[in-house]
Amino acid sequence: MFLHTHPYEPFFPEGATKLIVGTLPPPRFTTGELNEKDVDFCYGSSNGLLWPVLDRIFNLNLKYETTFEATEQRRRFLTSRGIGVCDIVQSCERKKIDASDLGMQNIKLRDLVSYLKQYAKIDTLIFTGGNSKNGPEYFFRRHLKEYHLRLEEVSGQVPRIHQFTLENRVVNTVSLTAPSGSANRAIGSMQLYKDLKIKNPKFNTIDFRVMQYREFF
Repeated sequence: MFLHTHPYEPFFPEGATKLIVGTLPPPRFTTGELNEKDVDFCYGSSNGLLWPVLDRIFNLNLKYETTFEATEQRRRFLTSRGIGVCDIVQSCERKKIDASDLGMQNIKLRDLVSYLKQYAKIDTLIFTGGNSKNGPEYFFRRHLKEYHLRLEEVSGQVPRIHQFTLENRVVNTVSLTAPSGSANRAIGSMQLYKDLKIKNPKFNTIDFRVMQYREFF
């Protein structure tokens, strides 16, 4: 059984108002066996799409390599935009060493609510995935129950938006389409994507994420 622990501490720039919440980076980030195009930072997998999408939205000219400068580019961007990163899973066990959310067992969650109490300016959580089993929203709903809190629906359309009240402050959540290749099939089945594809045959799943993410970042 492989113990998959999160390799990065939560990142909270001063004055953060938004927080990106995922699950865990691939196991190679835990073992330190990164490839040359991985970035040693949150969402740094060469297979991941979060940074390429943000790169297009903000014209960041990011490096995609295992260097200090590539990491610092991302830290500077997040700091400048008041965006933190705190994935909800601290550790899990896996029979198969892969990045599948469904393959996680004996899962230990981070105490996100306590972080939200500490960083009182955060008013938006950006989930990198929805409420499917072992996704970030799924785990957060479970975590809220420990505090006798629950999400209230604001919008049931994709990306789904919810909110909850914490110590007299309203915190919004948005569940973006996951920035992983495995979500491309789900995008392809969406009527909005099909309509946009008909209008522009060159429109692809990256373009769809750029369109969706832009509103919330």
